[in-house]
Amino acid sequence: MRKTADRFLTFGWTANQVTIGAFIIGSASGVIYYFGFPVIAVIVLWLSGFLDAVDGSMARATKTSPFGTVMDVTFDRVVEISVILGVAFLYPDIMWAALLLMASIVISMTIFLTVGNVSENNGVKSFRYQAGLAERTEGFLFLSVMMLAPSIVLWTTLAFFAVELFTAGQRFMEAKRLLS
Repeated sequence: MRKTADRFLTFGWTANQVTIGAFIIGSASGVIYYFGFPVIAVIVLWLSGFLDAVDGSMARATKTSPFGTVMDVTFDRVVEISVILGVAFLYPDIMWAALLLMASIVISMTIFLTVGNVSENNGVKSFRYQAGLAERTEGFLFLSVMMLAPSIVLWTTLAFFAVELFTAGQRFMEAKRLLS
């Protein structure tokens, strides 16, 4: 990632430009999946995830921008939503599970962002970063299985939902400890 970040910086690209590229590529993954190309959709998803990590390396090597942070966090969620919608539209019988999954992501991210806003930042990122069981990589693994294993898509979606709720609980308990 560092080598790719350095290469992009020598081309004169900014972290925000790479963030936008990752967003466009990643958002396409749900559409690609819906139209019947699951392997390509997963490759596109992981390419966007790689670029998402590269943009962070680029930002830390230059100067982070508050708006870049907003773009990064927002665009990450849009990419996830794209895949979840692509799966839900292709398999409408599991749409209820997809809605539960999206609700759990909203809850977990609400805690994550609120804690990031109201607590002191001691890390290298532009705001306090709360780790949890469901990080970006784990989410991509679940999304990949959802796309590549349709016979277990319901159970994978429900497992992802459970892991997101657990993560929300972790973050909530950490918030209580940090902010009390």
